[in-house]
Amino acid sequence: MKRRPFVLNTHGSLLGYKKYLSSPWQRLPYQFYDWVTLKTSARRAQAVVVSSKLEYSDALEFGIDKRKIHIIPMGIDCIAEVDRTRENETKELRLLFVGRIARVRRLELVLQAVQKLLIPWKLTVVGGEAETASVARSGYMGELKNLCRSLEIEDRVHFAGFKNPEELRTYYQSSDVFVYASLYENFSQPLLEAAGAGLPLVTTEVGIAKEIADDGGALLAEGSPESLSACIESLQDPGLRLSMGKAAQKSVQKRFDWNTIMQNYMELYRSL
Repeated sequence: MKRRPFVLNTHGSLLGYKKYLSSPWQRLPYQFYDWVTLKTSARRAQAVVVSSKLEYSDALEFGIDKRKIHIIPMGIDCIAEVDRTRENETKELRLLFVGRIARVRRLELVLQAVQKLLIPWKLTVVGGEAETASVARSGYMGELKNLCRSLEIEDRVHFAGFKNPEELRTYYQSSDVFVYASLYENFSQPLLEAAGAGLPLVTTEVGIAKEIADDGGALLAEGSPESLSACIESLQDPGLRLSMGKAAQKSVQKRFDWNTIMQNYMELYRSL
């Protein structure tokens, strides 16, 4: 009887904890889990699927044979049709963040960055607070709101809370720039959604950011308020934002279309 092939899909489970857990004692349970489960599974697998170039690097560092590793990203169901040619009547640069409110997302850097802007702006933060203790630690949302008060920007920052996909589309449509300062993402669905909606990205180099930047749809910032602020200010021109947004959307259509992803999986399975 022919042995069934075994394909391991990592789904962001490789090494992310090293980015946001500094203590060796905090890392110990994850390292034990790696040794007992993931490393054993990776050795047994005929193929290991990762979702981005960044996660490919994590897989190599994890010790997975590079001949087994295949980059097949997640996809997006549909791309919102957004008219970016309409004039922004408020004259403010409308900035958007979407995602779980967790410390790994480093929203404090975004708040410090926008406070430095010399142009009119408004920031909308969409997402609920994370509940995972190792990532979030309770009280982060309160800290962010206190920071807004101390920076005297609370009247220009709106915490919208969790929104469903249909509501999210409205936020993508009514924004000018998507801002992201995460410390680590193996993929980042919010970047995919924002790019798919035709928004230019200002982001740290996490998840799929490098791929979209290579296609002209994102500016990669260092993890500092100054770098983020400079990137945001460079997008004052509506024409530049429009061209970058179109490039981001084309990048998603090219790289993250479900039909292409399914074809890649079929080719992988046939090869085993």
